[in-house]
Amino acid sequence: MNRDDNAAEIAPSASGWVGRSIARVEDAALLAGRGRFIDDLGVRPGTLEAAILRSPHAHAAIEAIDCRAALTSDGVVALLTGADVKALTSSLVVGVKAAIECWPIAIERVRYVGEPVAVVVAADRYRAEDALDLIEVRYRPLPAVVDPLAAAASDGPVLHPGANSNIVAERSFRYGDPERAFAAAAHRVRVAVRYPRNSCTPIETYGVVAEYDPAADAYDVLANFQGPFSLHPVMARALKVPGNRLRLRTPPDSGGSFGVKQAIFPYIVLIAAAARAAGRPVKWIEDRLEHLCASVSATNRVTTLEAAVGRDGRIAALAFDQLEDCGAYLRAPEPATLYRMHGNLTGAYDIRHVKVRNRIVLTNKTPTGLNRGFGGPQLYYPLERLMQRIAVELKLDPLDVIRRNLVPADAMPYRTATGAQLDSGDFAAALEAAVSAGKLAALEARRDEARAQGKLYGIGFAAVVEPSVSNMGYITAALTAEERRRAGPKNGAQATATVSLDPIGTVSVQVASTPQGQGHRTVLAQVVADAFGLKPQDISVVADVDTAKDGWSIASGNYSSRFAPAVAGAAQIAALRLRERLARVAAAQLNVPPAEIVFAGGRIAARANPDNAVPFSRIAAAGHWAPGTIPAELGQAIRETVFWTPPELTAPNEADEINSSLCHGFIFDFCGVEVDPTSGAVRIDHYVTMHDCGRILHPAMVAGQISGGFAQALGAALYEEYAYAPDGSFLSGTFADYLVPTAMEVPEPVILHHESPSPFTPLGAKGVGEGNCMSTPVCIANAIADALGLVELDLPATPAKLAAHTHEPEPARTRNS
Repeated sequence: MNRDDNAAEIAPSASGWVGRSIARVEDAALLAGRGRFIDDLGVRPGTLEAAILRSPHAHAAIEAIDCRAALTSDGVVALLTGADVKALTSSLVVGVKAAIECWPIAIERVRYVGEPVAVVVAADRYRAEDALDLIEVRYRPLPAVVDPLAAAASDGPVLHPGANSNIVAERSFRYGDPERAFAAAAHRVRVAVRYPRNSCTPIETYGVVAEYDPAADAYDVLANFQGPFSLHPVMARALKVPGNRLRLRTPPDSGGSFGVKQAIFPYIVLIAAAARAAGRPVKWIEDRLEHLCASVSATNRVTTLEAAVGRDGRIAALAFDQLEDCGAYLRAPEPATLYRMHGNLTGAYDIRHVKVRNRIVLTNKTPTGLNRGFGGPQLYYPLERLMQRIAVELKLDPLDVIRRNLVPADAMPYRTATGAQLDSGDFAAALEAAVSAGKLAALEARRDEARAQGKLYGIGFAAVVEPSVSNMGYITAALTAEERRRAGPKNGAQATATVSLDPIGTVSVQVASTPQGQGHRTVLAQVVADAFGLKPQDISVVADVDTAKDGWSIASGNYSSRFAPAVAGAAQIAALRLRERLARVAAAQLNVPPAEIVFAGGRIAARANPDNAVPFSRIAAAGHWAPGTIPAELGQAIRETVFWTPPELTAPNEADEINSSLCHGFIFDFCGVEVDPTSGAVRIDHYVTMHDCGRILHPAMVAGQISGGFAQALGAALYEEYAYAPDGSFLSGTFADYLVPTAMEVPEPVILHHESPSPFTPLGAKGVGEGNCMSTPVCIANAIADALGLVELDLPATPAKLAAHTHEPEPARTRNS
């Protein structure tokens, strides 16, 4: 830490603590090995451990399971198969109207490699694992289908016979007059894309500790679940108990998630059922092999996207055909990945006519769920590839094509054709600032020099909007307007925060944000310290959740980049409301009007006479020690809980328009890459990423979020793919097969900012944690396509894939050769 940073620890800037890169309060414990992750926490005496037997087949009927030897194995207390779990639970709720059931364990049939088949509960994990080897399962293999187009065909094997088809949901949408726009267009440009499966692979895997109380018919579960807590009622219903009899707690620390730990919820149900059967608490910690093959992945999507384009490159209309592969089961909150971006299908562009065909297909692969940027990479890859193809086919500068289509600044807040309300921003100004500060002209000169030397060098661009604070009603766009009317409206994005004062006048904050390493406690301390004129170290923050004691709603949790815009904003509102009460109390003691009260330096003082002051702690403690001094009309001055939801997030309307997120940041990226003509390896020469994420609350953490998202996006672009053989065998089951980039492979991007505070959030902040996962894969792909002159390019852009384009085809071998 340099001298200026040390100064930041002593006193806030004139505008307060928010906006400064103070040291993270979380780091002292984490760097010293004192983090409190789920596997570090003690359990009750007598707690058992579970191990899970998983299917080696992608699709097979379970004809028999012989558990006799396993049940008599040393230390085994209980063993559950599908029939046992079915007797204790109900099918998990499916997000669309379809004749399919979704259990946390295979029932009569397995549908993906790694699907749970049996659970052994024993005195320890070692003996549970040994007992798994004694279980004999007789399978009858069935035809498997892993290609979404083959699964969608009428003659393919059907995973769920009751559904009669692997297409479990289909909807078409029309906005404006796309048919007329296409008929009048000078050009039609089309791209076809297969976006692959990948996952964010957090360093800590799933963990659950579950206990059943037969007297209360209630469950107590500790799990490193991240939310959304809309899955709490899903789990309670599956366990056949009311919501108030499923107590869900999260540990203080979580070793990363990136969306992945949303999908722990079927295992919460499974281990809770095991605890009920065993009559004792049960603990399960997932191992890495289990996590790779059977936890969750992002969806893979087949997209055909066509644009109606004028001669100058202006886009009049878009036509989407999207086939979403959700794996073997449609687990909640899917089809979230397909519909999260529905309101901003037109990205950063001013396009008024859109038509969409959405289909959801099931295949013999791991069920899908949230992954960092969910829905964004799958949308922006075809959209930004299309922008480059427009430039190539019309012989235009790709940057000019982007410029001509951007939403203008004077249109903000801008309502998109599909219903999103882009809240703020000057996209053109941010782009031009990036071009200048990122030295695009120098990069173009370097490209020209490299090409003159015969090198394969290209430049790519991408412009996207990054949505944050999801509208809980966007998933209902998968239903027709009539189906939504019958089900009742769903909308909003409620954030919860409680600010409390204790008897010695110190401040505590509790939020339902379940952080996975992002630094929520630090930022909340900054926000609340500013409200009370204190230092961040004066504020104690609790961010883990206990549904039996804490304020929460179905929108609670850590997903969709909602912390800075929503959760931190709710904390500020709670603190300001409590401050207003304290100001009234202090005003009476200092004999000045409440409007003249200021909070600064740990004191509450009269604005015109700073010597007329009292310590903050004295007034803050008054509600405990002298409640009679609190004016009756104020009620109490001890605690304030805020449930905040923005009015802009309404339910989908009759025209299927949906403001699917509250706020929208802007990202403009460009990069230069060189492709080795011999190996096909890609070297990123220069990468620039410009972000408008509204008001920046903690610059160093924002830089960390951008850098982390960039690293994961680099993996998606060049290395990572959940690969399956034609028979459904999983081919990416270790980190030797599923390649994750290390620090050696990740260059340092140039990070730039252009701040446009959001008018819709309390602090003016927008989300920033997911944007590069949306923009970077296609920016790199566009640069590779520019270098090699490719029309089509599907990710990951591995050396083997690119080498096929840098070498002449090998001559056909003859019998004598």
